[in-house]
Amino acid sequence: VGGASQPVELRPPISERGVDCRHIQTKTFARVGLMGNPSDGFNGKTIAVTVRNFWASVELWESDQLRLLPHPLYDPSAFSGLADLHFIGRREGYYGGTRLLMATCKRFQELCTTSGIALPRKNFTARYDTNVPRQVGLAGSSAIVASLFQALLEFYDLSTEHIPLEKQPSFILSVEQELGIQAGLQDRVVQVYRGLVYMDFDAEFMKEHGHGRYERMSRRSFEWLAGLPMFIAYESDPSDSGKIHSNVRTRWDSGDKEVHDAMRHFADLAVRARQAIEARDHAMLADLMDENFSTRRNLYGDGCLGQKNLRMIEICQRCGAAAKFPGSGGAVLGLCRPEGPAS
Repeated sequence: VGGASQPVELRPPISERGVDCRHIQTKTFARVGLMGNPSDGFNGKTIAVTVRNFWASVELWESDQLRLLPHPLYDPSAFSGLADLHFIGRREGYYGGTRLLMATCKRFQELCTTSGIALPRKNFTARYDTNVPRQVGLAGSSAIVASLFQALLEFYDLSTEHIPLEKQPSFILSVEQELGIQAGLQDRVVQVYRGLVYMDFDAEFMKEHGHGRYERMSRRSFEWLAGLPMFIAYESDPSDSGKIHSNVRTRWDSGDKEVHDAMRHFADLAVRARQAIEARDHAMLADLMDENFSTRRNLYGDGCLGQKNLRMIEICQRCGAAAKFPGSGGAVLGLCRPEGPAS
């Protein structure tokens, strides 16, 4: 009746077709930038490590239609009243995780098309969960994207032969960029490789290969680091932190010497931190963390960093601990110094 016509494809009920009965579950841990950040967005070097305290997970199974299920807490559509809406909006923000799921699926389809990967015609239902504190710079958004990406790879029986490991972080970053999320590669790299990862984002190497040099450090180094008295502190209400927008990117693009010198210094700190870890030098690592923070503070300024963030750092320092930002702000990574005669 009127309009364009299309052939009708009759499909048997899902119970009568060859069904993938797997119930796929994936998990991606939060991360902390241990050293060198934020130079990952400026062709620098960083060290980051995943932390078991916080994670995002995805469950995925075959279904007749493709469904992305909203999270009951992070994607609410019903409220008991305006006060409840205000409370949830202030605490959780306006953007839940469903948009991350949809953008991941869209970019995954595009990735497979451009890579010449023919996906079988089957649908799925996916849902996510997370306990990563929101808006405190612990890479909660990329953890959701990475979890769904890993679930899709398993669902469609794809491996690193189809999508090499070193290219997977760039895909995850492209999903977030699609949504206007400002981010660098560090978080996505360490969440793909897992553990303790050293990263070199040299501009010429990345231009030639499409990715940086990524190296998972030894298990012994990871275990030594995990045995140190480290802690994460974060804000319960990070919404008013660092309201002044940074102009560092603009200054970098214009060749500002101060910014370029600072990013080279961040990269050098990562190199020295690797040496400290391999030498099991607790005191040196603590000193380098403090230097990383002071370099960042001098470059970005207190107005950009935010008073609550600075307050957390000052509390740590007053107690004798080294401290720095593990991400963009809202949390601090602390390291208690080794005990000595004056401790």
